[in-house]
Amino acid sequence: MKPDQRTSWALAVPVLALLLWCVVYPNVTIIAGSFAHGLGYWREFAHSPSDREALWTTLEVAFGSVIAAAAVGLPLAFVLSRVEFRGRRFLQAVATLPAALPPLVGVIAFLFLYGESGVVTRAVQRGLNLSEPPWRLTGVWAIIFVHAYTMYVYVFLFVSAGLERLDGTLDEAAAGLGASTPFRLRKVTLPLVTPALAGSMLLVFMSALGSFSAPYIFGGGLRVLSTQVVASKLNGAMGMAYVETTVMAIAAIAALLLLRWFERRRTYALTGKGSNVRIALRGPLARMAPLLAAALVFVLVLPHAMIVLVAFARDGTWTTQVLPPQYTLENFTRLARDPQLWLPVRNSISMAVIATVANIVVCFVAAYLLARRRFAGRGLLQLLVVLPWAIPATAIAIGLASTFDRTAPGQLRLLLVGTFWILPLAYFVRGIPLVTSAVESSLRQMDPSLEDAARGLGASWWLAMRRVVIPAARPGLAAGATLAAITAVGEFVASIVLYTHANRPISMEILAQLRNLSFGTAAAYSVLLILLVLLISVAARLLGGRAERVETIPTA
Repeated sequence: MKPDQRTSWALAVPVLALLLWCVVYPNVTIIAGSFAHGLGYWREFAHSPSDREALWTTLEVAFGSVIAAAAVGLPLAFVLSRVEFRGRRFLQAVATLPAALPPLVGVIAFLFLYGESGVVTRAVQRGLNLSEPPWRLTGVWAIIFVHAYTMYVYVFLFVSAGLERLDGTLDEAAAGLGASTPFRLRKVTLPLVTPALAGSMLLVFMSALGSFSAPYIFGGGLRVLSTQVVASKLNGAMGMAYVETTVMAIAAIAALLLLRWFERRRTYALTGKGSNVRIALRGPLARMAPLLAAALVFVLVLPHAMIVLVAFARDGTWTTQVLPPQYTLENFTRLARDPQLWLPVRNSISMAVIATVANIVVCFVAAYLLARRRFAGRGLLQLLVVLPWAIPATAIAIGLASTFDRTAPGQLRLLLVGTFWILPLAYFVRGIPLVTSAVESSLRQMDPSLEDAARGLGASWWLAMRRVVIPAARPGLAAGATLAAITAVGEFVASIVLYTHANRPISMEILAQLRNLSFGTAAAYSVLLILLVLLISVAARLLGGRAERVETIPTA
């Protein structure tokens, strides 16, 4: 075996073993558990009205969320990428604000805004002098409404990136040949951004399929698979939980395979350098655009502002008023002074740090192997790093709970359920696709000859890695680690399955405060969570910029 092959296998074996143990093994455990009584659990699932309702409602919510997110994100991406008007760049930045809201916090913001006792609902009720609230935010439409706000960002970002790379001369050429604007949109622009649109819609489908917080808060007794899995686990019906988890994972993987099939059937290519020509508005449209932009900014910022407002409201005083009548700093001072209230913050930060550090180490090695090495197990590694992305968070959590529930060395099992370490493991598994794909993208932009040249000049493998490969991977490492840390610090879906009172994260404490009707404290936690997300983002940018400056300093 050649030295390079020995190095590849020396790196690949521990990474493959780890991923097989914590990614594949739990899913195999779930599938095996669903067949523990032959087809008994599956027959019970097929004959259960509640499970059938959960399956069809889950699919309805997932497809409805895709349509709603595309209906919001696609036009917004076209307007902000193809039309030039005053305030466009600012609005582009504001349009990504929902991404800074952890899922549970976004759901709570909608509860305070549009719920039965929400600010907007009460304002409309009083304005129209109604005796009852004008709407009740419950059911399928309510879940899709919340998903549209929290998930349109995927469509907006993906399609905006595709439009920025689009060569504007193609559209000009079609216009020169007499094609109308709708025809050019349908035959030129949309086909070229279809890969970006399809990828974003798949991400929305996956997110909606495994969504827990919106169905839990706004379902109104409605059953979906994610909540049904948790209910089965709490009731001790683990066989049914395994079947429900398997069905949810099958639906997610089927959607992924459908996208791959769709991509193979059609080929899209951009020629040219991607000059994006924007339309300049004139006349009444030019005057209306800033007003519409300001209205959109207001709608997008409103959930963030609502969370901050309620965080300063005094608990117990906000009853029938449109806005809280009394404000105080007590909610924040309680967090600072009460060790029990501060414990979830410490837990979330420490668990996110542990998971992110593990992601950086393992995913860097995996991305290096995928981008720079050729070995027999490369296809398997490629599948393992993308698998957590194709499986909903609830399924991942149930798999870990069923696998690491006892110590059995012969079965490669270790007791982690009920301990501090089960949640960092879940966060680590969820972050694998994010960090690996980001690092792999950076490494593929590196000229392969640089590492070969370093080795040819006598540098050891580790020296070439430290001075050439790691600096090239640094942008991807920073981006991937940021995404993984943000996801971990606000994680809710896996946490509700795996947490204990001792290691409860911020998301679970927010839910507990809502159940206790301590809305101000729940909002204060939410503000703190938003600040943590922003702090992680800013720290990543500063560290990335500092590293870049260090790399560019000339040496004597």
